Order: sequence, then structure tokens, then C-alpha cells
Amino acid sequence: MRSLNQPLLGLILFMLFVLCPIALQAQNARLHFENLNGLETKARDVVEVNIEGKILDLSKRVLAKTNDANAKKIGQAISGLEAIYVRAYKFENENEYNISDIDQIRSQLQAPGWERLANVRSKKNDQKIDVFTMFTGNVMSGVAVVLSESKSVAVINVIGPIDIELLTELSGKMNIPHFEIQDDKAKPGN
Repeated sequence: MRSLNQPLLGLILFMLFVLCPIALQAQNARLHFENLNGLETKARDVVEVNIEGKILDLSKRVLAKTNDANAKKIGQAISGLEAIYVRAYKFENENEYNISDIDQIRSQLQAPGWERLANVRSKKNDQKIDVFTMFTGNVMSGVAVVLSESKSVAVINVIGPIDIELLTELSGKMNIPHFEIQDDKAKPGN
């Protein structure tokens, strides 16, 4: 009896050591929006999107069953996604929100694991755009976009693996912006 329990205990311990860091990494890709709760009462327009669980699974199944090849590729690219969160606020007047609330979101992106992909600053409308990615090994496990202007704020948080190569293939199609990512495998002169 003891010899049967030791392999089982070993397997359980192995799974804990292997799966816990993966689960924790994905959990770290989730931003906390609590500081934005007060913006809803001040904003003229509010958008809150929470796509997770059954709704996300339904979206994946619909994309997988469509006859459109590009839609199927999008379904493949997002097949591992765990959640998508969007918060957007538009204000009637400039500076109706406290920038420290948005800076608190940006400070979350300074945590280990997040890497800055883009940083745009423009004096026009006091625009600030930050794009961050999180990787688990070579797989993108999260994306965060924070946009603030004098009369609007938007935060997008995508959690889970994203197949960037498939999305690159779809850029410029189906309202996906055109973007290029250089392939590390490309040989010089090609």
C-alpha cells in the first residue's frame, strides 16, 4: 500500500510545482481595475467589457465553425485565451478624471513579467499610450494597453496565450490593423 501512495504523492507534488507557476503567471497578467470604479459616475460614456468563461468559449466555438478562413485563423490565434477586459471612459470636459487612477494601472505594468512594447506620448490632447506584453517562456500570456487623453481613458487587458504569427498573417484583414513582426528565422538579405 505504501509503494502505491509514494508515486501518487510524487505525481501530485510534481504537478503542483509544474502547474502552479504557470497558473500564477497567467494570473499576473490580470490587471486590477478597482481604481477606475469612480470614473463611471464622472464619465459621459462608459464601456465595460468582460469576456471570459462561457462567453469566450462560445466565441471560440463559433469562430472555429465558420466557413470564413480568416475567421477560423482568428479562432486559432485566440484559442488559448482566458479573458478579455476593456474599460473605456469618455468625459464631457478636459481633466474630469484623476490621472493618478490611470497611473495606478500603469504602475501594475511595472511588475516583473511585463515588458513594454510601445510608449507613445503626444502633447495633442495630452495623449499617453502604453502597450505591454507578458510572456511565459516563448508564449505571449498577456497584453495590456493603457490609453489616456484629456477627455478619455481606455484600458484593454487580454489574458492567455496569443498566437502572434497567426495574427500577423491576418493583419490588414477583417478590421485588424496592418502590422509587421520580423521573423527571427529570416536570413540576412531575404
